[in-house]
Amino acid sequence: MKIIALLFTVTAGLALQAPPAVADTLLIQRVQAEQGAHMPKRGSSMAQVEAQFGAPREKFPAVGGGSPKTPPITRWQYDQFSVYFENTHVVDAVMTKATPEELGPAPVKP
Repeated sequence: MKIIALLFTVTAGLALQAPPAVADTLLIQRVQAEQGAHMPKRGSSMAQVEAQFGAPREKFPAVGGGSPKTPPITRWQYDQFSVYFENTHVVDAVMTKATPEELGPAPVKP
């Protein structure tokens, strides 16, 4: 009986010393938010994106494009999202992280 009481005391003591739980934004929550967000649609042209969303904050130079199997990929950065173009058409739009602690893909380094 003393062993059970001792184990209970030790367990309770350890539980009180545990750090508080921290809530993280999970990648699945980001995907759900993106599905409801107003972003460029796949297949839209660069002109259509600029007409609908205005000029991007930054336009990155194209990468790739050395062969038909690797077409040029261009990224435009808006405040809330990035748009990726293959040649001149949207292939994807991705929301920008809300906070540095948000879990998900690592940010692209310039």
